[in-house]
Amino acid sequence: MACASRGIMFENLTDKLQAVFKRLGKRGILREADVEEVLREIRLALLEADVHYKVVKDFVGRIRERAIGAEITKSLSPAQQVVKIVHAELIETLGQPGRLELKGPAPYVLMLVGLQGSGKTTMVAKLSRHLKKGGHLPLMVAGDTYRPAAIRQLEVLGRQLEMPVYSEGQHVPPPKICANSVREARQRGYDVVILDTAGRLQIDDEMMGELEAVKRAVNPVETLLVADAMTGQEAVNVAAGFNERVGLTGLILTKVDGDARGGAAISMRAVTGVPIKFLGTGEKTDALEVFHPDRLASRVLGMGDVLTLIERAESTFDQEQAEHLERKIREASFDLEDFLDQFQQIRQMGPLSQLLGMVPGLSQMMDDVSPEVTDQQFKRIEAIILSMTPEERRNPRVFNASRKRRVARGSGTTVQEVNALLKQFRQMQQVMKQMGKGKRGLRGVMRLFG
Repeated sequence: MACASRGIMFENLTDKLQAVFKRLGKRGILREADVEEVLREIRLALLEADVHYKVVKDFVGRIRERAIGAEITKSLSPAQQVVKIVHAELIETLGQPGRLELKGPAPYVLMLVGLQGSGKTTMVAKLSRHLKKGGHLPLMVAGDTYRPAAIRQLEVLGRQLEMPVYSEGQHVPPPKICANSVREARQRGYDVVILDTAGRLQIDDEMMGELEAVKRAVNPVETLLVADAMTGQEAVNVAAGFNERVGLTGLILTKVDGDARGGAAISMRAVTGVPIKFLGTGEKTDALEVFHPDRLASRVLGMGDVLTLIERAESTFDQEQAEHLERKIREASFDLEDFLDQFQQIRQMGPLSQLLGMVPGLSQMMDDVSPEVTDQQFKRIEAIILSMTPEERRNPRVFNASRKRRVARGSGTTVQEVNALLKQFRQMQQVMKQMGKGKRGLRGVMRLFG
């Protein structure tokens, strides 16, 4: 069964590589024959993950050179040696982390290009939200006049985010709309202009000609290809085509939370030489990650990604709420109301399957649990607590058989599940009481996880 703890592209690749490393772990020394066996498995795993065959050939060649060369450390096991080498070469292949180049006189124009259905319009909103959090004043531009739904979608997203959208409807040529939007931004003090552009089901001369005209009209500091990570090897051809005609400065991969084999990420970067700058990890406007090749390489190899997990937590959890929680723990007054608040904040960080995949070692422990099981368990616990009265949440000791039956009916669960939750909560209260009594308090305990 697929591992619940990743829930992101590369799942199959990760499983296959871990199987290789597991077999190596039984060897006492790393022999040349072992290296060749491992390289065959890695080659097959990468090809099955839709990595371009030329990229696979170069990647495997570099691993062979290092594994058979003098770089082997005797203090490491054979599996550790190979993991270390593969990790380093994967980072090398994914390239240096790309960052937005916001230099020179404002407004800075970001031009998003890509095929229809790649998620460009939503990405305009995601980037706007990301830049606004960083202190910028972005203006979103509805430059896709061929798809009326794109204009409406961007306007709806603008209202949701309380951010401005520039639109002139469907009957003005896109190059003119985009040029006018830059003048509007300059006059009204917006320092970043983010252009949504038209896509097609496949690359054609008409689309490329229009994009070239838009680029001449606005002179963007960034031309970013928004590419669907689920398109496999075709994504390489798409990236090469766009790069040849409009000159890309960066890549944004979308739908990396889906059932993608992941080869597009490795291949597009290697074939085009253009850096990956962001990963779209879901449909919501906050589901955007700055790309870190070392973190993605660690995820591919099942090594977790604690730094991204911490960043998500910091952006999700309110500082006042965190201090309130620490006080409640110190005073041993943590109740089910507090538990529900923390529970719902964790849910905001993303699918549980993604979060578990960022914890080192947990992917191997969760190999036989599907993502649906873990996320469904979260929903059932939430339903049980929401079916309780405020009094019951604050003081679970009031529960009797009648109250438990009512909560079970209201939450669509069983009395046994309600009992199990209450028992687990009592145990958690005891642990938290001990944490509160400790000399170092919550911060001291949390350092154990650092």
